[in-house]
Amino acid sequence: MNKVMLIGRLTKEPELRKLASGKSVATFSVATHDYRGAGGEKSEFHSIVTWDRLAEICAEFLGKGALVSIEGRIQTRQWEDENKLRHWKTEIVANALEMLSGRRKKDYASEASAQALESQAEADGFARVPAAALDDDSDMADDAEDEAAESELVAA
Repeated sequence: MNKVMLIGRLTKEPELRKLASGKSVATFSVATHDYRGAGGEKSEFHSIVTWDRLAEICAEFLGKGALVSIEGRIQTRQWEDENKLRHWKTEIVANALEMLSGRRKKDYASEASAQALESQAEADGFARVPAAALDDDSDMADDAEDEAAESELVAA
């Protein structure tokens, strides 16, 4: 049986490539730590490869420092370069990945960007109107929180 399970942090942003066949492949590395007695710690760095939709998800949602749980298999490739030197690379081909850390820094940046666009729209003459005010059949007993949550921008 060839099965690997790791929990670790990404050491860099995933690199997504599209092959000529149209398949997506993402590569990144994960650091794991082995804690030993008397305060000793040993770090290992693992090359990870993901394919197809999982590769696209990794490229979109993972970033450096993200904590992930990976399940896959070990694969060793070998090749010969132009100087006739033989090279080997051992990597983990992931078939399942779970994101264990919170949202990425990019997500917060996107949210801030959306809020800035909303502010700009309001400055340009659009106003936030509760959705209940747009619906003639709305119940007057709706909570104020619901009205604040469900609103949209309309021309003033």
